[in-house]
Amino acid sequence: MRQLLVLAALLALCACERTFRDMYDQPRYKPLAESRLWPDGRASRPTVDGTVPRSEGTRAGTSSGRNGDVSPAPAIAPLDTVRDTLRPKDAASPEFPAPAPAPALLERGRERYDIFCSPCHSIAGDGDGMIARRGFPHPPSFHTDALRAASDAHLYAVITNGYGDMYSYATRIEPEDRLAIVAYIRALQLSQHAPLAAVPEPERARLAAQSGAPR
Repeated sequence: MRQLLVLAALLALCACERTFRDMYDQPRYKPLAESRLWPDGRASRPTVDGTVPRSEGTRAGTSSGRNGDVSPAPAIAPLDTVRDTLRPKDAASPEFPAPAPAPALLERGRERYDIFCSPCHSIAGDGDGMIARRGFPHPPSFHTDALRAASDAHLYAVITNGYGDMYSYATRIEPEDRLAIVAYIRALQLSQHAPLAAVPEPERARLAAQSGAPR
């Protein structure tokens, strides 16, 4: 009796394997094979009108369908992803809608900057953030002459579209917050390069007293 049960189990397993094999190797037409199902005698059917071609011929047999031939993504023009209400007529013109650096705007910009920018650019904006210290390429310091001379529109476009190893933050930071970050970057730059004439007179006197005091 036990032998009959074992034999029945083996037969059942063989039947399962045969079922799976039939599923793997289903009847099908090879490309360009003949077929009597269609009046033109071809198994390969023409594409429907409006079909967008993706791969054909030998490329269709590759894992990606592209045979290693990948077209580069189109370049994003400056400010392409800027909200229409914030888009200036000329990206380099003074019409770029950078708001006045009010305390509330700078506070919002500092908060957003600390969250999204400081890991690479650092709290001070010198490019020595914690991510960069752990092996990521160091971004340029905001205190270089080139970035101090860069327009607000350039800084906004870099946040929006990315630049070099920096990816786009268009889906992560709202346009108004990008403007706040730009205003805060200007405040960071001013903190390191403020002319003495911009310092109020009482503070100037205090700085002069401190500089002359022994350390």
